[in-house]
Amino acid sequence: MKLVRPLRDPYFTNQHRRILHVLRVALALIVAYAVTEPFDLPHRGWALVSTVMVMGNLPHIGGVLDKGRQRLLGSLIGALWGLLLIVTLTPWPALLHLGALAGIAAVTWYTFSKRFGYGGLMFAISLLLVVGGSTPELDAALWRSFNVLLGTLIGIGVTVLVLPHKATDLLRFALADHLDHMARLYHAHTSASAPPDLDTHELLKGCSKLLVKQRGLVDAIHRENRLTRIELDELISLQRRMFSTIELLLETHWNTRAGHELIDAMEGLRDQQHTLARGIGTLAFQVRTGHPIDVDLAPFDLQRHAGLAGDARAEDGRRLFSPSGYLWLNRELARLTGELVERLGSLERLPSRRLRKGASRHGLLEPHDSGDASR
Repeated sequence: MKLVRPLRDPYFTNQHRRILHVLRVALALIVAYAVTEPFDLPHRGWALVSTVMVMGNLPHIGGVLDKGRQRLLGSLIGALWGLLLIVTLTPWPALLHLGALAGIAAVTWYTFSKRFGYGGLMFAISLLLVVGGSTPELDAALWRSFNVLLGTLIGIGVTVLVLPHKATDLLRFALADHLDHMARLYHAHTSASAPPDLDTHELLKGCSKLLVKQRGLVDAIHRENRLTRIELDELISLQRRMFSTIELLLETHWNTRAGHELIDAMEGLRDQQHTLARGIGTLAFQVRTGHPIDVDLAPFDLQRHAGLAGDARAEDGRRLFSPSGYLWLNRELARLTGELVERLGSLERLPSRRLRKGASRHGLLEPHDSGDASR
């Protein structure tokens, strides 16, 4: 039983996703070869090619399912169109090639600038494989189509059954890392006595990369039937707005020395900021460990500072607007964080029993904290 646990551990599969993907691709090729070689299937090389193409550089189930679905549909329609052309137009090679060209043109037009572009590509490839050279043969076309479909199914099957890595888990980890980065940025900002240093810039770059990473997982997660595209778009949008607000805070904080001194003089502001930073960090922990979302954020009270901020002036008597803007940005960050907590808390499929069990084994949770949650 202990040997089986790491294989179902999302932390294990995420940490070793590169080597596990290599093993899955190798195993899928072995299976494809073992299935096709003993029967001496004609054109069996296309089964191996299709296996590699459908798995590609996608280590998670959702990506392979999305790509495999497009490949299956595109290959099937392309093969059927090619077979139809061979059956009806073989005596007229010019018309046969014209029909193939028309089919490719129509599908390319339909899939242009859409997420089904890979399916359109596979339609064209399968059609050209079936039609072949100047003298297409029906027998060869059928075998080519069969091997393409067989290789695609093998690639999907191995990805789903052997050490599966879910795109939804990858999103959870990317979301948790992004929240953790933002919590560290915000805490460092409220604690630092100097402008952002090199480490802060690295955190900013890391946040941008994590947002791009999450955006690239939308289709794959939707294919796993865990979260909808609308839900994912809302989560990513809220994170992007939180990140933009923190970037503005980093700049506003150092706008003027006089404004900075006024901000430091606001009693209780730093405590509110540190509490918010801890709340964002707690949210990251709950997402990473599969907990139901339960973060209690205290309202960010700015009224107590309104008098000082509203009458802020520099030594030369000029009115300073940066303290008011700075306070508003803090309140906006708190509001966006609260909205993200509400959104995450409403997602019934975000908590994960597998993550909680794995977190306990990896020392992220105490054993008694890894109770049941939805898968």
